[in-house]
Amino acid sequence: MGFGVLIVRLVPNGIEIGQAARIGPCDQSRKLVARRGRPQLQRTKWGGVVDNGLTGSGFFRVAERNGVFWLVDPDGGRFLSKGVNNIRFDQDHVGRTDRVPYAKACTAKYGSPQIWRTATSNRLASWKFNTVGCWSDELVASAGSQLLASTPTAELGASFRLHRRDQIFPDVYDPEFSAHIRVSAHQRCRHRRNDPGLLGTFIDNELYWSPDWRGTDELLTLFLNLPSHRPGRIAAISALQAHYRDFAQFNTVWRTQARSWEEFGRIEHVVAPFVRLRPGVLNDAIETKANLADPSREAFSADCDAFVAVVADKYFELCVSAIKAADPNHLVLGSRFGYQPLSGVIAAAGRHLDVVSFNCYDFDPGPVIDAYAAAGRPCLISEFSFRGDDAGLPNSSGAGPRVPTQTERARAFQGYVVAALSKPNVIGYHWFEHADQPAEGRFDGENSNFGTVTIEDRVYDELTEMMTRVNAAAESIHAAAVSTAI
Repeated sequence: MGFGVLIVRLVPNGIEIGQAARIGPCDQSRKLVARRGRPQLQRTKWGGVVDNGLTGSGFFRVAERNGVFWLVDPDGGRFLSKGVNNIRFDQDHVGRTDRVPYAKACTAKYGSPQIWRTATSNRLASWKFNTVGCWSDELVASAGSQLLASTPTAELGASFRLHRRDQIFPDVYDPEFSAHIRVSAHQRCRHRRNDPGLLGTFIDNELYWSPDWRGTDELLTLFLNLPSHRPGRIAAISALQAHYRDFAQFNTVWRTQARSWEEFGRIEHVVAPFVRLRPGVLNDAIETKANLADPSREAFSADCDAFVAVVADKYFELCVSAIKAADPNHLVLGSRFGYQPLSGVIAAAGRHLDVVSFNCYDFDPGPVIDAYAAAGRPCLISEFSFRGDDAGLPNSSGAGPRVPTQTERARAFQGYVVAALSKPNVIGYHWFEHADQPAEGRFDGENSNFGTVTIEDRVYDELTEMMTRVNAAAESIHAAAVSTAI
């Protein structure tokens, strides 16, 4: 069994996509070229590639062709979701003030939000984007000459967590959780159930599943530290009781000051006996080594992993059911994982979702994509970006890599997207975000060069020219995904 390497070269009139000679028995090379002057792919009104082997259903759906996952647009076109997030006239207030520099600049330039919508929609289409991403003004999708798909978020779990106010993760064991998300899904999804331009709905954004940049808590300890009357705390204690034969055995692992289950139930704050690294290829290897050296740590890890897997299964089952009840026609796009979660969470996502979505701010998304491939579902990169230090912004707060120049920023986009599309399970990628953030910082302090345009609405030419070339070649790159994995 050999392997190949996908090679993408910039050429004067486009992008040349080739494949290096293979190592192993499969040594036939292939080359796919997208250039001006050569026959262009025939496309549907949605931007999908006309494919006689596919039929339209009137809505977006997913399909697998020759081992490669695709979206299928309402007219039957082979579709990859190429999106931009946060496309808004009123993008980013300065801090928590009423000042919106981007809106001020666009009012002077365009005169009205509607004229801005039309100009922005046409500009995105000229860059070969076809999707209005999360947190956007969805009127942009139909304002221009090219129809764009839209991907809103329902924020089901987040809205319940904020409703309860004492939760970091929504208490899926609370009987009111199911009722709350069904009402929310009805309010946020039902009115668009017959809309062909809706690609699908995200459930949530970056929920806390395990240790990440926000803290070292395990989901199990978060549930154990809910108020004593909360169903989630009762469920967490019950799960531990069911697993351990007696309290002494449990306490050998957890090392609490309690002497019985009754005393444990009265502890106001349970402190985890171990702190784990966030999931990921390198960290997983470190955790495995640490667990092999300490049976108690291994038992603690198993407790945490088992609990989060059950919570994830319940969360996805209830949320997908709520959305499908309100809107049976569209895809459920997942919960936009902020960081790669534990394997049990990925498995649960695969059992219930149409598409698994995740945010990934690495230079190379390959290892993370491979981890999500275990779900067996198509995957959508719902957020990624690169920041240039020559843009005149602080870049001191915000996710993802910084690069010296806009030239390097454009090259980073190319390398990332080509690497992503070489994976057969990827069906799209959404760039964060449309316009730069204020130098003074937005509501959470972010002050970075994430935009396709400046805060004065001036286009970053090198970046958007690269986006145009890569987006135009995306289907050809992705069609070669299986052969690069042989």
